[in-house]
Amino acid sequence: MIADANAPGGGRRVQGPPQDEGLATKLVPASITLLLAVASVLPVRVPGYASVTPLFPLMSVYHWIIYRPELMPPLALFLLGLVLDLLSGAPLGVSSLLFLIARSVVIRQRRFFANRPFPFVWMGLMLLAVVAVAFLWAVGSAVDGVLLDPRPAALQAVLTVATFPAVSYLLVRVQRAALASV
Repeated sequence: MIADANAPGGGRRVQGPPQDEGLATKLVPASITLLLAVASVLPVRVPGYASVTPLFPLMSVYHWIIYRPELMPPLALFLLGLVLDLLSGAPLGVSSLLFLIARSVVIRQRRFFANRPFPFVWMGLMLLAVVAVAFLWAVGSAVDGVLLDPRPAALQAVLTVATFPAVSYLLVRVQRAALASV
């Protein structure tokens, strides 16, 4: 109970269940993922950085699928993947397929990651990043018709894993601030 001097009946009222915050709040995970997708394709004046940019959108997808999968439906992942492909110049549908496969795998294994210490979550991201980068490397090699140098892909996986703690911290802060009552 919460005391309220203006409430009828002796200044006490019962607080009901949290109210639905609406569509805008439910769009937070997709919006954050979109923001990370845009950030991942921004030009940085570091030679060769574009080929080793950490997979920031995949980190966001992974986080939201573990903690709030109902707010990242397959349609949203498909559309986010298409936007990322359009922004990055990747073959259309590759990121969508990657996000949907990641969702399928992570949602089946989320019991191993939800409510666990961060090292467990980080280990899961490490496995996902290695598989995702290998998938992207294989698709890139197939599209180009030659085996691409695997070193940039390996560095991309390392950078994805190395930057995940910072990105995860920010995602948790957003989740707590924006989705506390949803």
